[in-house]
Amino acid sequence: MILTDEKTKYLEEKAKDIRRDIIEMLVEAKSGHTAGALGMVDIFTALYFGILRHDVKKPHWSERDRLVLSNGHICPVLYATLAEAGYFEKKELMTLRKYGSRLQGHPHREFLPFVENSSGPLGEGLSQAVGMALAERIDNPTSQKFFYCLLSDGELEEGSTWEAAMLAGKTKPHNLIAIIDRNNIQIDGHTEDVMPLEPLADKWRAFGWHVLEIDGHNFEEIFAAVGQAKSVFNRPTVIIAHTTPGKGVLEFEGHYEWHGKAPNREEGEMALKELRTLGGRLKGD
Repeated sequence: MILTDEKTKYLEEKAKDIRRDIIEMLVEAKSGHTAGALGMVDIFTALYFGILRHDVKKPHWSERDRLVLSNGHICPVLYATLAEAGYFEKKELMTLRKYGSRLQGHPHREFLPFVENSSGPLGEGLSQAVGMALAERIDNPTSQKFFYCLLSDGELEEGSTWEAAMLAGKTKPHNLIAIIDRNNIQIDGHTEDVMPLEPLADKWRAFGWHVLEIDGHNFEEIFAAVGQAKSVFNRPTVIIAHTTPGKGVLEFEGHYEWHGKAPNREEGEMALKELRTLGGRLKGD
């Protein structure tokens, strides 16, 4: 996949809009997860506005790609991206986490038919995605669909993730692409302090996966990695995307305390001002 300068600028503008919406949602909700949501904006933007096969007018289109969000707590970025893509009106974003809202603190598939899975308990998404990919291969051997599973690095401490990785290593669903948000934080601190994950790439290789590592804020690297993953026909691929938690707001970036904390109104205004004035930093500079 080759990105033109025009397409890259388009994606950068979309990402900035999505980051602003995330801040506004979280301020209004007075709760939610800030760091991971901001950090994964560029991945979501690349997927929904350049990579995924999907149709806003036909959310149940049988030939659509599937996106399984395992770390459901970063759902503000999912909701903001879906609204930006046109799946529902942006004004609904302000109902995040409110009683009766479709936009709960973790995605619920029965409320949102264009969401592929309900998520909450960490460590379950890869099992779901492996099952979907294998079922598709059995039901439709000539299928062109791809199944994308987004995971946090913290949830790799869950044993169920590695059981799913081991199964995929054995059954080799080439239509499965996992993307790990390697932001190095979790709710209690830095991952390497809580439960070290390195050498992470070597572990996935040992489980039989094709492994790629990228800058998760660089659109060219994101597109190139997915393109390479699609050309691998004998195993699943995992993309370890190195991201900055809280990306776009200096006061949030890299601080694990923002994992599960929402900005108050004053912090939100500061963040929105920074997002307006520091657009150049959002290119991965």
